[in-house]
Amino acid sequence: MNNLSKIHDKIFTPNSLAIKLKQWQEKNKKIVFTNGCFDLLHRGHIEYLSKAADLADILLIGVNTDRSVSRIKGSQRPLQDQDSRLIILAALNFVDAVILFDEETPFELIKFVQPHVLVKGADYKPEEIVGYDIVKNNGGEVKTIDFLPGYSTSAIEKKIKES
Repeated sequence: MNNLSKIHDKIFTPNSLAIKLKQWQEKNKKIVFTNGCFDLLHRGHIEYLSKAADLADILLIGVNTDRSVSRIKGSQRPLQDQDSRLIILAALNFVDAVILFDEETPFELIKFVQPHVLVKGADYKPEEIVGYDIVKNNGGEVKTIDFLPGYSTSAIEKKIKES
């Protein structure tokens, strides 16, 4: 299998993810879930996602669709289309699966996945994280990971506009 095929094999639809979730469950794989727009992937994202991957066997990332990014971040975003963002994330060796979601929050996706660990950045309190109740009620963990100071998509976007 060539490298591009390996990358595409990490990109899931709801139906293909349902099948994969059953396979992981049969193998007793622990799943960590996080989500975001990941519009301009930068060092802060890499360190955050790498730390998230260390918390379980499988790192599954919910990625906002273009439409939901525009609703959340404004009409000038995303800078990269959803297919590009999926491929870039799937190319990371510590990422096991990526899937789009169109809602403003990943609540329905978290309900569907039932992850063992739910992770967001430390700008959230664990009990404020969407899906907290779902994960905790199933005996899972909700964790936060510190951001790497000085790295953000907004800062990069601003720097580009000013140059």
